[in-house]
Order: sequence, then C-alpha cells, then structure tokens
Amino acid sequence: MKIWHQSLTSIESIPQYRDAVVNHIQKVARPDVEVVLHGMSNETYPAQYPGHFITYNYLQSLHKEQFIKNALIAEKAGYDCVFIGTIPDVGLLEARTLVDIPVIGYGQASFHVASMLGDTIGIVNFLEPLTDQLKFNIERYGLGSKLGPIVQTNVGFYDILEGFANPGPVIQAFTNAAEKAIELGADVIVPGEGPMNVFLATHGISRIGDVPIVDSFAAGIKMCETFYDLKKNSGVTMTRKGYFNAKPPEEAVTKLREFYNLKSDLHAESDYGLSVKVPF
Repeated sequence: MKIWHQSLTSIESIPQYRDAVVNHIQKVARPDVEVVLHGMSNETYPAQYPGHFITYNYLQSLHKEQFIKNALIAEKAGYDCVFIGTIPDVGLLEARTLVDIPVIGYGQASFHVASMLGDTIGIVNFLEPLTDQLKFNIERYGLGSKLGPIVQTNVGFYDILEGFANPGPVIQAFTNAAEKAIELGADVIVPGEGPMNVFLATHGISRIGDVPIVDSFAAGIKMCETFYDLKKNSGVTMTRKGYFNAKPPEEAVTKLREFYNLKSDLHAESDYGLSVKVPF
C-alpha cells in the first residue's frame, strides 16, 4: 500500500520536523505500507512555516489548489490513498469529489478517534486564528456536540523545533494548556497542529493524568490503512450522492481548470517526495 502524505509546510526544508515525521511513520505504519512525504511548493511561503499565510480564509482557499492537484497526481501515479496531514483538512472535501482513492484528513480522523475515546473533545493548539475554522469543520463532521474547549499554548512552531533537542519547556507549555482544557471539561485532547502532535508522540506524551492525548498523525495513517482495506476487501468507497460528494464530469473539470489557469501536468510528481517504509 502506498500513501501520499501532503503537508501544509515545505517539509523538506524543516529537517527536525521531517525527521521526526519519518521516525513516527516507521513506528505507527504497518509493514506493507509506504508513505511518501510531500510539502508545499518552495515558492508558496517566504519562510519555513506558513503562520499567518494559512490563517485567513481566502489565503487558505488559494492553498487548496496544491492539495487538490496533488490528489489528482497521486491517483494517476498509482497511490492507494492521500493523507492531508494538517488539522484544517485543506482541500479535503473537494479532493474527495475528484478521485476514487480514499482521501483522509488529519483533522477529521483525529476528531472521530477522539469521539470514541472520550465525551468532550478539547483542542490544544498554537495558531489561534484557526479556532473558528476548527469549530466549523467539527460541526461539518457531525461532532459539534462533543467539542469542548480550544486552548492556546504559549509556544509556537519554532519553539517546537527547538524542543526536539530541549523538550522540557515545550512539554510543560503543552501540559499547562492541556490541564486548563481539562479543567474546562475536556476528557480527551487533540493536539492542534501537526508539529505539536509529532513532537508529543516523539517524546511519549500520550496522557495527562486520566485524559488521553490523541496521536492525530497515527490516527490519519491508520484511517488510510482502514479505508484502503475496506475498498480492497469489501468494495466500500466514497458516496457520490449530493452536492458535496458528487464527482463532476472529467471534461468539465479539465475545461474549467484550463480556464482558471490551473492546468498542470497531472502525471508529474513534485521534485520532492521522501519515501518512508517500515523496516521489516
């Protein structure tokens, strides 16, 4: 099985995060799975991490195109699943309407797993402007009644990168925010962004007292494996009923992508694609 992982970062330029992701995949994926890491185009952002370049509705809408295009490329290249590895699930609904392989969102997978581990989902994140979007997405996923507090940490992306070498301050900051969410009623915690999730998993942080911390990245990979198996073994695939799920005619997609200057070589994988296999 081969999974296309799509990050919202330029992951190849962030070695601390990239290496942690590789190590985590080798820990959580099953032996027959190959995960190929892909980041955003190097021209997308002026710095390593997008920050405020993803925290506005219009700007994130522009970023959807890279996720959608890469889902189309992945299917044509023979991938079995696409994993949108960012909690806002950028382009998730649109990509699902265009390809017949499973497309799994980090956010949706982690929220559904959290809903089976507890009754009130707390989120601890460091990009506060995404709060409204996360609430909107959770409502769309049918889990609005289970959403509890969303609490911000006092560390950011670059603090987390430094934390891979000096984990104490980042772990303490996350613990403080998680304890606040628990005091406000959360009984299961989702780490808000991918870098924080992978950092916590790297350092073995899976509980705060009685409260589980969802490994969102692992949840997404396992959901990819599950939906691949369901399709292969049982023939279960995505619904095509209704406005949000129907697959548009291919000629209409081609015509309009050309009109909006979105035409690209859908047979060409990006220059950067880091293949990760689980050692036997």
